[in-house]
Amino acid sequence: MAEPARTFRAKPDRPAPAQTVGAVGWMRRNLFSSPANTALTLIGAYFAYWVIATVVDWALLDAVWQAETRRECLDAVGRSGACWPGVFVWFENLIYGLYPKDQIWRVNAGFALLVAWLVPLWLERVRSKVAIGVSAVLAYPVLASYFFLGGDKGFLWSASIAAALTAFVWVWATAIAERRTGRTLGELVLARADALDADPRHHRRLLFYTAAAGWLVAYALVALWYLPYVTTNDWGGLFLTLVISGIGITFSLPAGVVLALGRRSELPVIRLICTVFIELFRSVPLITILFMFTTMLPLFLPVGVEVDQLVRAIVAVCLFASAYMAEVVRGGLQAIPRGQYEAAAAMGLGYWQATRLIVMPQALKIMIPTIVSTFIGFFKDTTLVSIIGLFDLLNMARAIGEDTDWLGLFIEPFFVVTLIYFAFCFAMSQYSLNLERRLDTGQRS
Repeated sequence: MAEPARTFRAKPDRPAPAQTVGAVGWMRRNLFSSPANTALTLIGAYFAYWVIATVVDWALLDAVWQAETRRECLDAVGRSGACWPGVFVWFENLIYGLYPKDQIWRVNAGFALLVAWLVPLWLERVRSKVAIGVSAVLAYPVLASYFFLGGDKGFLWSASIAAALTAFVWVWATAIAERRTGRTLGELVLARADALDADPRHHRRLLFYTAAAGWLVAYALVALWYLPYVTTNDWGGLFLTLVISGIGITFSLPAGVVLALGRRSELPVIRLICTVFIELFRSVPLITILFMFTTMLPLFLPVGVEVDQLVRAIVAVCLFASAYMAEVVRGGLQAIPRGQYEAAAAMGLGYWQATRLIVMPQALKIMIPTIVSTFIGFFKDTTLVSIIGLFDLLNMARAIGEDTDWLGLFIEPFFVVTLIYFAFCFAMSQYSLNLERRLDTGQRS
């Protein structure tokens, strides 16, 4: 007699153990998951507490806040606390160097202008962000140079400043137009002139005449504008550090892209020139390049021709940074699969179209962490200009301890300099992380 068919029932899944959530669960998993991990956590916590408590005692609790000389600080607390009055007295010099005090507003206005120029890049519904970024790279240095330097203006410099001022007005006019109407400034101008359906050549002429009219108005304003001349020997402190590092960083990325593409070129002459340039500047320390441009370059110039020492330092930093950035970009280009190039060729795109539209956007997204790390390195490497006599942030901090009233006061100024460098480097690092998340460049598990 056949046995009745057995009915198999699937056993219900056992409930998974409840996952501990919250801060307690995170600490248990990451800090106290094993005896060894617990011991290391306790040791690390004690060490962190000891460091923080020591710094707080030295910088705040035992510090001297009012004194006329360092001798008074030593008489008050000896060497157990910080002496901040010397830093307060020199703080303005720490930021602006020897820039005339009645002209410091020009430095502040110059950097405020940069912030205002870049604000449209973070506004929604602004489509011309690439053009705005290019205008900031090309036009802002011209306008800022007159803010910082001043002096008499020839026709060429006045025309360049007027063009930069016109570009700044165009940036904000474009941003406002695109946010409110969804149209570019050029489209609005053509619509007002009832020329949207006209011949493209008529479009270009009309836009050119509009830009020329704006330039003429800006030139008339620039002709009436005069700022006293401030020699670069008076530049210093954080201001000088930002000028050198800002120009070096801004120049290094486009120059690095060109050098990287040139090194991968199929033309032997271009590939050889780019390779020699990259290997030469990457094989020599930055301090050697600075000494070469500061001491040796004047020997190769004609008699009577002099180049400002700050300009020589900036050129040296730009060339050095470009060589390193070229290798970063080349690494990103090599990470792009060969199939991307073949797909671009199958679509009928030429070399420059494929590079601009397909290859380079992917490579730049891959290179974001490395690019920002290199930028941070460049920003910190500007301290080497102090060796050639430029009073950057580090050299100005050293000058505080050489003042007769504050002789030997070095720890406090260097502590402030450390905080300043940390603030800028940390800000760049956080911006890099936010940019990676916004572009979704990370690998998903």
